Amino acid sequence: MTSLLAQLTDRDDSVGPMMVLLAGGGMVLLTIVGIWASLGKLLGIGWVAFAAMAGGAWMGVQAECRSSDATEEQSRRLIWAYGLSSGAMITSTTLFLVPTAMSHHTTLGGLGIAIGIVVGFAIHTMHVSTGEPAGSALSVVWELSLHSFGAGLVIGAVYATMSALGPTLGVAIVSHKAPAGYAAARRLAQQGLSAWVLGVPASAVCIAALIVGIVDPPVADGLHALVFGGATGLFLHVAIDFLPRCGWEGEVHTVPASESADRKDVPGERVRGARWEAIGSTLLGGGLVVAAWALL
Repeated sequence: MTSLLAQLTDRDDSVGPMMVLLAGGGMVLLTIVGIWASLGKLLGIGWVAFAAMAGGAWMGVQAECRSSDATEEQSRRLIWAYGLSSGAMITSTTLFLVPTAMSHHTTLGGLGIAIGIVVGFAIHTMHVSTGEPAGSALSVVWELSLHSFGAGLVIGAVYATMSALGPTLGVAIVSHKAPAGYAAARRLAQQGLSAWVLGVPASAVCIAALIVGIVDPPVADGLHALVFGGATGLFLHVAIDFLPRCGWEGEVHTVPASESADRKDVPGERVRGARWEAIGSTLLGGGLVVAAWALL
């Protein structure tokens, strides 16, 4: 039986565009209410998060369209794309998200991160076990949506105590949202699925944050730590899932066998080269986030 998320990402099904339309409409409506309620900080965070993920997704789709041919050069580019993205996501998570989760409650924040990683693993495993070729792409959309909504809930609840909008907060948001949108869009495009569905996780932060900011529920640090920790763990699982593979049998290694038929030593050389490029690209992606954080 086709899963709900498979329906959401089916180009020929109306459910996917409907979900994106509902998310977009809800975001616009809540933005109007947020302006009336003077929730400028939440609006800034929500719209920056949306623009970062949407912009990253657009670049990912464009890059995948230019790299549709199965050649060794395209495979190397994909390794660098995933390496840079995952390196930036992992580093951004540990620099900005993990400390935020732990600041609410050290023990419960850590527990939330562990729960998020396990839940992310469960979502990924359930999709892969179905045998659907697009399973890994579908699980990423689920995880990003849950991460964004959970993070938005906590941001909306504690916005009054958050630091003012500034370059550091911008780097914290963009450095994990943009790479996530880019890598997720490429994976969706590789499976022939529409990247429009990423509009749901892109808008989830703004929607959840504004709902909580308008309702203004009582503060509970332990609950905030669990929810934000869970969202952080989910995102960390996504980031690790995007680490480039070092073998040549996976999605980033699609070089036709004919290219190496005349040189029996080439496959081994390609694998060794891929390993170094995977490591180098991941380190560079993380280093760029650290550099941006240090400069600010």
